[in-house]
Amino acid sequence: MDEPSPRLAAEPSPDQVPHVSLATIFWIFFQIGSLSVGGGLTAWLYREIVEKRRLMPEADFMGALTLAQVLPGINMSNLSVYVGQRLRGVQGAMVAMLGLILVPFFAIISIGSIYAQFQTEPSVHHFMDGLAATAVALLLAMGIKAIKVTRMQPLQLGLAGLVVVLVGILRLPMVPVILVLAPISVWLAWTEIGKEQGDAAGKDEPDA
Repeated sequence: MDEPSPRLAAEPSPDQVPHVSLATIFWIFFQIGSLSVGGGLTAWLYREIVEKRRLMPEADFMGALTLAQVLPGINMSNLSVYVGQRLRGVQGAMVAMLGLILVPFFAIISIGSIYAQFQTEPSVHHFMDGLAATAVALLLAMGIKAIKVTRMQPLQLGLAGLVVVLVGILRLPMVPVILVLAPISVWLAWTEIGKEQGDAAGKDEPDA
């Protein structure tokens, strides 16, 4: 029997999730909240949870990232709650959020007042531009990995590019664009999965 397509692989059962202490969850999100830059939070979390510690399957993480982006609230906060809950339930979710926001909460208050005094200095703007470039690079790397994991078809890639053009270039409101294009993308993915399931069923049938 042929091996099932990665896209059709079953979700891991709860007993397959490695046991992680609350202290470890706090330390992971404490590092991310303290040291990562802008949009780099998601990429760093992916590296820690999926690549380095192997605490969550790659497909599961990408699914969580999708939910975090479409649900109300801050993307990284939503993602932190999901990952923490996935690893240690409600306690894990609370610890993850605490570790994520502890340092930034106090840092923004103190650094914000300092930045207000030196924001006219050219060197400060150069420094911020450098940080922004790093965040953009990390986001691009995360996007490329998401495309590889989800195995997007050409039509889905076209819809993704259309969203970039409509929202990023033409500055159309994001919510209406997503409400119109998301159902189309879901339908395309659903159709593709149906085809794969049909092909797999056909291969499993014994020859007459």
